[in-house]
Parts: sequence; C-alpha cells; structure tokens
Amino acid sequence: MSWLKKYLLPILGLFTAYYFYSANEEFRPEMLQGKKVIVTGASKGIGEAMAYHLAKMGAHVVVTARSEESLKKVVSHCLELGAASAHYIAGTMEDMTFAEQFVVKAGKLMGGLDMLILNHITNTFMNFFNNEIHHVRKSMEVNFLSYVVMSVAALPMLKQSNGSIVVVSSLAGKIANPLIAPYAASKFALDGFFSSIRKEYSVTNVNVSITLCVLGLINTESAKNAVKGVLNLKAAPKEECALEIIKGGALRQEEIYYDSSFWTVFLLGNPGRKLLEFSYLSQYNMNKFLNNKELP
Repeated sequence: MSWLKKYLLPILGLFTAYYFYSANEEFRPEMLQGKKVIVTGASKGIGEAMAYHLAKMGAHVVVTARSEESLKKVVSHCLELGAASAHYIAGTMEDMTFAEQFVVKAGKLMGGLDMLILNHITNTFMNFFNNEIHHVRKSMEVNFLSYVVMSVAALPMLKQSNGSIVVVSSLAGKIANPLIAPYAASKFALDGFFSSIRKEYSVTNVNVSITLCVLGLINTESAKNAVKGVLNLKAAPKEECALEIIKGGALRQEEIYYDSSFWTVFLLGNPGRKLLEFSYLSQYNMNKFLNNKELP
C-alpha cells in the first residue's frame, strides 16, 4: 500500500486539481452571433429560456414542442429580443419520423446547423414502479431514442460546420433514486450512448462536440409539480441553468453540472471515470475498425 500513498494518490490529487481549476476558454455571447441553433422542448421551461438567451445573442433559432400556440409566442419574443431569425415547427417526439424530418426542415430554414440542443422529455411522475412497461417504453422512445434519431439526422450538417450536440440530462442519469425508474433509465441511456459516441468521434477525427448537461432540480413548473410533496430540495433558477447549458455547448465541454449544491458538482465531476476511460481506450485495437468500417 505504500506505493499507493507515494505515487497514485499524489497523481490523482494533481489530476483532480487540474480537472476542476484549470483555466477554460472564457464564454462570450458573440460566440453565438449568427449561429444556427435548434432547441427542442422550447415551448416552456428551460427550453424557452434557452431560446430567449440565444435570441439576445443574435443567433438563428428553430424551436419545437407540441404546443403550436406556445411556440408562436416564443418565436415572436425571440424576434423582439434580436434573434437573427426565428422559426417554429410543432410536433411530438413520440413520432420518430417527425423527429427526423424536423431536423431536416430546420436545417433548410436556416441554411445549415451549428448546434443541436436536445432538451425535450415526455411527461413524467414520481411513483413506485408497478410493472408499467408502456411507461418505460414511452420514456425511452421520447427521452432517448428521439435524441439518437435527431443527432443522426443532424450529423451531416454538424460535420460541415464543426458544430455541437448538446444533450440535456439529469442527476437521475448519474445516481440512483427511487420513484423515477423509467425516467432514470432514459437519462442513464443518454450518458451511455452519447459518451460512447463522443469517443468514436474522437478516434475517427469527427470534429463535432458532444456536451452532456447534468441538471439537478430546476424551478420549472413541470419539475416543481412533479416533486411537490415528495422532495424537499432547493430548485435552481431555470434562466441561469439555460445560460449554463448554452455556455457548455459553445465552449465544447464534455459535461457540465448545474445544481443548487456545490457538493453535487464536486462529487460527480471527479476525474476517476476519465482515468478509467483512458485506461480502457488504450486497450483497444482501433485500427481494426478504422480500416474496416463494415463490422461483422
């Protein structure tokens, strides 16, 4: 154990210090000026707040959600705030055909795409899991599968612009909690899929960043209603949360954590996983895959 204290622990300490305190590029609102951005789940809550931040920064914005009436108001306000352009396309992410076609239509409206912000979720509730397979299926389809479908549709445009995919997730996709099993399953799936795809982009030199946004309880109406009488947690402000998501995508960060508690960020944003991922990646013979795209 002496070698552990003498070598490994100091290395981990230095790595931790670098991970948390090294200077990152400073965010500037002009980074989004003229950028072409899709925001899903934008009729209310965090998505609506993101649309308004982007509008103030002079971005082109296409928003989507189920409520056409709400989206009209969001687009109107975006234009008032200074958006380079603003459009909406209403529809449901339960329909994978709509999810795919929406991205294509949005790209045509803006003449390309720089950032895809995936933020929508299906209605969720807190309860013990009681064999509701249909609820698990719907959660996985809307909260996870539609994200995959949209990212696939967006990738050709994002490759051209060296753009970004921003995936809005949750602490429920990092740590286990009761009463939210279907929701948690979809959020854990986002981490597994998009973190793996990020590695694939890295080894194949695809210059498209993927930012996973791990959020705690945010003071949106839907979140407050869902946890009312069940959780006694302080909710963080949605406007500030929305801005942090945009910053993370603009700075091409791998993960951002936004929660009202410092300890959440400190304990979950540790470098242990990064060290393990680096170690495992070094064991791969990637040339086998790079030289043969057709896998058996």
